[in-house]
Amino acid sequence: MSLNRTIIKRDTDIPVFLEWIGTRDTVLDLGCGRGELLVRLALEKNVHGFGIERNPQKVAICLERGVNVVQGDILSLLRTLPDQSFDWVVCSRILQELDNPAEIILQSLRVGRHLAIAFVNNGHWRNRLSMLRYGNRIRNSIYPNPWYQSDPANPVSIKDFEDFCLHYGITVDRRRYHAGDWKTPRALMPKLLAGYGIYALSRPRLTRPVLQKPRAGVPAS
Repeated sequence: MSLNRTIIKRDTDIPVFLEWIGTRDTVLDLGCGRGELLVRLALEKNVHGFGIERNPQKVAICLERGVNVVQGDILSLLRTLPDQSFDWVVCSRILQELDNPAEIILQSLRVGRHLAIAFVNNGHWRNRLSMLRYGNRIRNSIYPNPWYQSDPANPVSIKDFEDFCLHYGITVDRRRYHAGDWKTPRALMPKLLAGYGIYALSRPRLTRPVLQKPRAGVPAS
């Protein structure tokens, strides 16, 4: 990953999280990476933060920076935490890589009073056009590798995500959309024109079971 892409990814949602998260709030950062968000929250908002990260090299960097972090599986660790133990849970740019995103989102809303979540919109018009015109996935600075060398396993669109929230009765408290450059605010037709979505969610109004993969020949509910 080039330095330019790293800066763009970091700067696209951290300023939004800094705006939403209150002074002295408690924060759990899922897939916290090198701890950039937690460091800035501590310096700028006196936030007590804690991270979960599975990459040992990134965990070592967090510890060098003084970030509270534990190495391990996100879902396994979330299941051990009591209800409402954090003001905010943050899930930034890892949604597409999670093995069980539905349960992780619901567990995050159990553990935290709010969930801040951000992801690439796979329904962006350039992605649609590439598939329609060429029959394959787009290759650009965001998706530089061919499909067989790519990490994300769950490409999600803004419509997919909002349908999921509706299905579980999850309250969407705030929304922010950025254009395909991940920097320019985008309010018009976000499902088509936004390249990146940032949401603040709160606990479901109704408790529903986690979505299960449908059996062969049985339509999904």
